[in-house]
Amino acid sequence: MSTVDAVELRRWCLAQTGAVEGFPFGPATSVFKVAGKVFALSALDRTPLEVSLKCDPGLALELRTTYAAIRPGYHLNKRHWNTVTLDGSLPDDLVRDLVEDSYDLVVSALPKRIRVELDWAPEADARLG
Repeated sequence: MSTVDAVELRRWCLAQTGAVEGFPFGPATSVFKVAGKVFALSALDRTPLEVSLKCDPGLALELRTTYAAIRPGYHLNKRHWNTVTLDGSLPDDLVRDLVEDSYDLVVSALPKRIRVELDWAPEADARLG
């Protein structure tokens, strides 16, 4: 059972190395980026709280069929993004893993120089899969 609220979600997103929060779509939508690339979006004052996260396409489909609270990304590439409703039905560990996986997917596509600057080591991550 998830107890993730907006404060916790923001904390998890900003705990990722190099992560920053911005508001390019207006004050209602927090956009979390690393090296200028989006890895999470959320209207943190919305009820129920939702967050859109990048996801491996195969895993994205699996998660959508397994969890009612996970659906194709809202206003995003539905192959690569999921929107997750934090309605209490998902385990906190799963939500945290999805945030970390989204960050890792974005960082993995960055130039090697930036990955080195971020001290990114994907082999150290406990990845979903």
